[in-house]
Amino acid sequence: MSQVSADDFATIHAAVRDFIRTAVVPREAEIADGDAVPEDLRRAAKDIGLFGYAIPQEYGGLGLDLAQDVELAQEFGYTSLALRSMFGTNNGIAGQVLVNFGTDQQKQQWLGPIASGDVVASFALTEPGAGSNPAGLRTKAVQQADGSWILNGSKRFITNAPLADLFVTFARVRPADDDGPGIAVFLVPAEAAGVSVAPRDKKMGQEGAWTADVHFDSVAVDDAALVGGNVDVGYRAAMTSLARGRVHIAALAVGSAQRALDESLRHAAVTTQGGQPIGDFQLVQAMLADMATGVMAGRALVREAAAAWVAGTDRRIAPSAAKLFCTEMAGDVADKAVQVHGGSGYMRDSTVERIYRDVRLLRLYEGTSEIQRLIIGGGLVRQTRKETNA
Repeated sequence: MSQVSADDFATIHAAVRDFIRTAVVPREAEIADGDAVPEDLRRAAKDIGLFGYAIPQEYGGLGLDLAQDVELAQEFGYTSLALRSMFGTNNGIAGQVLVNFGTDQQKQQWLGPIASGDVVASFALTEPGAGSNPAGLRTKAVQQADGSWILNGSKRFITNAPLADLFVTFARVRPADDDGPGIAVFLVPAEAAGVSVAPRDKKMGQEGAWTADVHFDSVAVDDAALVGGNVDVGYRAAMTSLARGRVHIAALAVGSAQRALDESLRHAAVTTQGGQPIGDFQLVQAMLADMATGVMAGRALVREAAAAWVAGTDRRIAPSAAKLFCTEMAGDVADKAVQVHGGSGYMRDSTVERIYRDVRLLRLYEGTSEIQRLIIGGGLVRQTRKETNA
């Protein structure tokens, strides 16, 4: 049950929509050219509670559930994805590890500063040899005689790493065995001795959304840094946070696709060829129709997946189905948007050119499309086998 009523959420939603459309959209070129979100936009996002909208109210957040989260995510997707990236890990994959699996002491210590935006939390899971499937994790944590832990290893493509105050870090504590995968999760302050962040990555798109490699060289943390106080919490925490995050990413994709569609409709309505608006051409109309159908289908799927998550009826297959469909759909819509714009759509100052590059990443992070297909297909087979044998 959400901590926020429908009426209160409508007010929050309207405020976020207004902020995105009036404050952020006009500055997209500035974000892209500077490869940074301007500080005044960061402060404004902080002031309206965007660093903690999905953190429970008792820790200073807004307490939105996933069904409400996805409505905001569609708004975030409508503009430069760097804005959402700035506070996405606090509300999503990193923050939710603490919300769902942290000890009372860990929640009290970290969730307030995370919700206010005073602490930026990063989700340090991906490694050169372990991406969508964490089972290949090589970062190691070894417990010492006094109960503390020493971490060694490297992480790759870590969102917000150059800005992070806290790394929610996954490490192997033993080989996988009958008790579980042997992966624990630790709260590692960025200033801890032995933590180093590489120069930020140069990416195809999503300028202003910073990622970087993170290295842990004999980093010591005390036993209180072990999330949940249990070494076997880690893998489940990763999988749960990623599954929830997939519904959010799906909604983000819908927002980006909606923007690409809107830009294409405006272009088709006013641009002429041979004295005739291109929107009158049936082949252009066919592309616009396919784009609109994809956006509508994606929005319905996201809302259904979010409702199933909140109800607890499906927290595995539906998130993957939503992410798979919506991120692939957004790529297709962005491609058609460039086509509708013709040569102008290929120019760097074109909104649809930026969207085309930005949405390409959505099919890769928080589980590639290929991994989603395996989760959906395998999950359906196991479910049917269970029902058949029942």
